[in-house]
Amino acid sequence: VRHSEKELSADESVDPSLTPCGKERSNQLKNFFKDVKLDAVYSTNYLRTKNTALPTSISKDLEIKSYDANNLKLFSKSLINTKQDALVVGHSNTTGVLSGLLVGEEIGAFDLDIYNRVYQVVISNKKRRLHLLHSSFECSDSI
Repeated sequence: VRHSEKELSADESVDPSLTPCGKERSNQLKNFFKDVKLDAVYSTNYLRTKNTALPTSISKDLEIKSYDANNLKLFSKSLINTKQDALVVGHSNTTGVLSGLLVGEEIGAFDLDIYNRVYQVVISNKKRRLHLLHSSFECSDSI
């Protein structure tokens, strides 16, 4: 998944946290994964991604592990080799790309305004499938 809505900042050096809506979406993500078996939770090393992963990691009693979004090929190989059911939180320019690497397809970045996608990658008996799910969660930051 991509991280939830982040605070906007004109300063590119700032590592923004989540908006109130982003926090709510992250809690909804925890509910989405309530009955899903997870062995690991991964996040890039940014507040917005770690805070998106946090509610799910707490509910599953799993530590958030960091990965390098600049080396998605290596990370995709690691995910395939570990054979884990994992939640991976990334960015608009990494989530689709990583999913594509995992299923052997070329998938690019997506629009910065999209937060409701869940890329489910299923690898079984050397078959690889990608299911693109859309969450029904809607929020307005005017809460």
